[in-house]
Amino acid sequence: MIRLGILGSTRGTNLTAIVAAIEQNRLPATINIVISNKSEAGILSRAQAYGLATQFINPNELSREAYDQAVSAVLQQKNVDLVVLIGYMRILSAEFVKTWANSIINVHPSLLPAFAGKMDLEVHRAVLASGVKETGCTVHYVTEEVDAGPIVAQLKCPVLEGDTPETLKQRVQQLEGEALVQAILTHFRL
Repeated sequence: MIRLGILGSTRGTNLTAIVAAIEQNRLPATINIVISNKSEAGILSRAQAYGLATQFINPNELSREAYDQAVSAVLQQKNVDLVVLIGYMRILSAEFVKTWANSIINVHPSLLPAFAGKMDLEVHRAVLASGVKETGCTVHYVTEEVDAGPIVAQLKCPVLEGDTPETLKQRVQQLEGEALVQAILTHFRL
């Protein structure tokens, strides 16, 4: 059984897909902890609604390194095998990345390496401005260089005539949960 630790700062929409895959027996995993750096993050209430253990770790007055040490200690205490970033709006410290090397995955709303380093609607604006006909999402291993780790899974969708950054974001987000599930299975070669 795969033991997941989820880090998130936003609504946590992709948590739903992971929970569904577990409930449907498509993903042999447990979510051992959901951690957020924002006390009001939607991912915490979403996780609590699923009956999952949650923890807010306050980043105020902590260096990035000290904060990441606190997060890492909780993940280790919960015996986590794989760290999954879901809308986690923090750059991880080099030490955290080293500690969890090849055991942290993140979903990015583009077909990396295209549009690396951008976030949220900024990505979709750049996609539309570029004129590409296809976009999607990428799940990759987290390394010290942002959005540059080895790719684990990619799912694609068309860029449609008349798309706005918001409509494109919505279509890409519909792919992200399944891409995360595929990446977790791929990581554990299941």
